[in-house]
Amino acid sequence: MQMYLRISGVIFGTIAFLHMLRLLLDWPARIAGWSVPLWLSWIAILAGGALCVWAFRLAAQVRP
Repeated sequence: MQMYLRISGVIFGTIAFLHMLRLLLDWPARIAGWSVPLWLSWIAILAGGALCVWAFRLAAQVRP
């Protein structure tokens, strides 16, 4: 369980980091012809960051 939580934390942290880069570097994103607005990345940063922190906190509580 601990390994699963650590991997999940890394994945969510990576997603949050990439969305932060998208905002800083003004990268465009298109999904099936739809231009994804930049404000959506703010939500992804908050959600991904929160899930990352949550996963690592749970991993610290789980016994190996």
